[in-house]
Amino acid sequence: MRAIRQHAFGGPGELRLEEVPDPHPADGEVRIRVESAGVHLLDTVIRQGGGGPRVAPRLPMTPGREVAGLVDEIGTGADAHLIGRRVVADLGLASGGYAELALAPSAALHVLPDDVDADSAVAMIGTGRTTMAILELASPVAGDVVLVTAAAGGIGTLLLQAALAVGATVVGVAGGPDKVALIRGLGADYAIDYNRPGWPDAVREALAGRPVTLVLDGVGSQIGRDALELLEVAGRLVMFGSASGSLTELSAHDLFARGISAASAVGARILQRPGGTRALELSAMEALISKRLIPVIGRRFALADAAAAHLALQSRATTGKTVLRP
Repeated sequence: MRAIRQHAFGGPGELRLEEVPDPHPADGEVRIRVESAGVHLLDTVIRQGGGGPRVAPRLPMTPGREVAGLVDEIGTGADAHLIGRRVVADLGLASGGYAELALAPSAALHVLPDDVDADSAVAMIGTGRTTMAILELASPVAGDVVLVTAAAGGIGTLLLQAALAVGATVVGVAGGPDKVALIRGLGADYAIDYNRPGWPDAVREALAGRPVTLVLDGVGSQIGRDALELLEVAGRLVMFGSASGSLTELSAHDLFARGISAASAVGARILQRPGGTRALELSAMEALISKRLIPVIGRRFALADAAAAHLALQSRATTGKTVLRP
């Protein structure tokens, strides 16, 4: 089969398409003929040798932790009825998703209805699962004024939909006119370009004096800080990433002086979640199947172009969920 292989930590150029032997499932595993593989910002961190919240993998490796496709082989102990079924799975620490064939524990599978496409399934098994963790912590309600940074990203577009669905007023902020247009098209009450100087003033003007009660921040750095300073007293800051490369800076003084609360919805909170993340995955898949949340699929790259996919993510040139199509 063809697979992306990485023999050294470093830049996108370390991702190379190679011919490798077909894998075969061990006890309790299945083999998936991959139709779609998710590409995540964390994948770029792992590629560079930073394990992020996980331990850096041993090399050589095939990256990729989210796959959807057809089960074509099973190992001992796996349910024979899975043969020929369309499934989606998070591969966890094992990786191996950037390939034509991938192995997954049968316990990690979610069987897909016929009307759910592979790209959307891949988006929800990882990005959707994280979105559910954010919503669980943030608990937006109808009276909230919610500001979402990185609102045109895979998580941001889902958060917009969820906040609108409960009746909140939603301000989406992102970088560039194309991303702003996407946010507006998703129904955000206000769409603001944070590349423009003085964007917080544009938010204040748009809201005409209404205070922001909840910030969902996936950017960090100065943009995250500017968003924090828009919060009213008793407002909530929920962080879910640092697309800028650094986290939003805040201190105990901010919490006391501003009267706000702040928490992270990702990292240890997910990885050390009691009972694991299966419940979040089930919630995300139910939202997809019921069409309560519809993931935005941005760019689709060929398997051979995995390096280009990583470069696009790192340069923040993508919207929605990025996928590879073997």
